[in-house]
Amino acid sequence: MLGKNILIIEDDPKIRKLLKLYLEREGYEVLEAENGEEGKEAFQKHDPCFVITDLMMPKLSGEELCTWIRCELKSDIPIIMLTAKITESERIEGLQMGADDYVTKPFSPQEVVTRVNTVLRRTSNRCSKISFKGLTIKPLRGEVKYNGNIVPLTQHEFKLLYFFMRHPNQILSREQILCELYPNEEKNVIDRTVDVHVGKLREKIETSSDVPCFFETIRGMGYRFVAN
Repeated sequence: MLGKNILIIEDDPKIRKLLKLYLEREGYEVLEAENGEEGKEAFQKHDPCFVITDLMMPKLSGEELCTWIRCELKSDIPIIMLTAKITESERIEGLQMGADDYVTKPFSPQEVVTRVNTVLRRTSNRCSKISFKGLTIKPLRGEVKYNGNIVPLTQHEFKLLYFFMRHPNQILSREQILCELYPNEEKNVIDRTVDVHVGKLREKIETSSDVPCFFETIRGMGYRFVAN
């Protein structure tokens, strides 16, 4: 899976730690928050691909958080709610608010992982995005965010970043990149063009040119998008 980052909002540290362990084993990147307010901050900063939230939490409940995500942010990312006890009417109300599924405590961590995978398969048409270390690209919307802030990119910069993020931690040669950016003109475009586009991405995304966070130059070979 590509850059699926999951935000767990749960006030019980033992539950958070256990879910984090199992989800990371599955290949997910896991973010944590211990209450609803921290969950809102983490959501805005990291733009997760999935939310798992407790129903009853201090400062802001899971239901209030779900309403905020759906109604205020207009986000349709998948949401699973965790709850110790729930009636049929409460479940229906929660689903009407926008939750995609419920898991009742106590639960098996593997059950949660299975439900996450199932919900993602069911909602794949509405959550098309890739995210690594706070950098998120939404190809269908043509949108890029870094730590919650929109990154304005040209058409070629967007296409190049999308190519990098589809091949995390892989060395991509200049020839491969040219073929991706200019499929019908590769013979007429020089390698230096790739360096210019990568340089522009670095200017707009990297916080330090001396210590690259995402775009690593592999001398004599090309570039690598560092995803972890």
